[in-house]
Order: sequence, then structure tokens, then C-alpha cells
Amino acid sequence: MKITVRRSGGLAALTQIWTVEAVTIDDKRRWMPIVEACPWDNADARSAANQPDRFMYAIRAGQRRATLPEKAVTGPWQVLVENAKTEGQESRRR
Repeated sequence: MKITVRRSGGLAALTQIWTVEAVTIDDKRRWMPIVEACPWDNADARSAANQPDRFMYAIRAGQRRATLPEKAVTGPWQVLVENAKTEGQESRRR
């Protein structure tokens, strides 16, 4: 399973991407509970309206997709994002 967290926006308008490849059985056992804890069906990017200079997060895990404003990255989303940042391969784009 491939997990990608893409953070864009903010004052500098930089995009950072963290990618995790959960390939082994141990990797999948570790990441699946984190991914499954996130409320994918309730992710709503519309709550980002009127929040200039804030980060937006586009999160992908296998076939699941979510786009969240910075303030919505809490609870299980925060766990997923922070783990991806810590353990993932990072790249930047302008």
C-alpha cells in the first residue's frame, strides 16, 4: 500500500510530499490500523473556505482519498500525517 501526504499552501506556497511504501506484511500490519482509523467518508475540504495562507492536505492511502484543511488534521488524521512525515520519503515542489 502506498501512502502519500501532500501539504500545499501556507505563506510560502511550497508543496511538500511525504510518501510511505507499506510493502511487507509487518509494514502493512503497522500502517493499516492507522489508515483505517481515519474517517475517510467524512473528509470535507469545503471547510477550508475563507482560510487564506493555511495549509491544505491531500492524503492518499491505497484507494482512499481525502483533502483536508490544516485545522481538520486532528485525531487519527494527525497520527497518519505525523507518522508519514516521520517515516516517509520527503520531496518538495514549488
